[in-house]
Amino acid sequence: MSGVPLVYYLGLAVILFCLGAAGVLIRKNALVVFMSLELMFNSANLLFITFANYYKSLNGQILVIFVMTTAAAEVAVGLALMVAIFKSRHTIDLDQMNSLKG
Repeated sequence: MSGVPLVYYLGLAVILFCLGAAGVLIRKNALVVFMSLELMFNSANLLFITFANYYKSLNGQILVIFVMTTAAAEVAVGLALMVAIFKSRHTIDLDQMNSLKG
């Protein structure tokens, strides 16, 4: 990151986060919502790496590893839940999942 200013990375992270937030708020498909959440996690990871490199610290890079591990576990559990819901309701539309009854 010697030639690229810090503001460019910050701008890219903000754009990615806003796209992810818009996807979570607008979309009704559960898969698209999970992909939008992952986009938001990756924008946060970009900020952690950017500031870790800017301040010459490894703390941000270590935190990114924890965020990536948590995101992988979230995807595994989320996809398993979606498969179970699809088997019982034959849809993964978020508007139709309004009760906890089986």
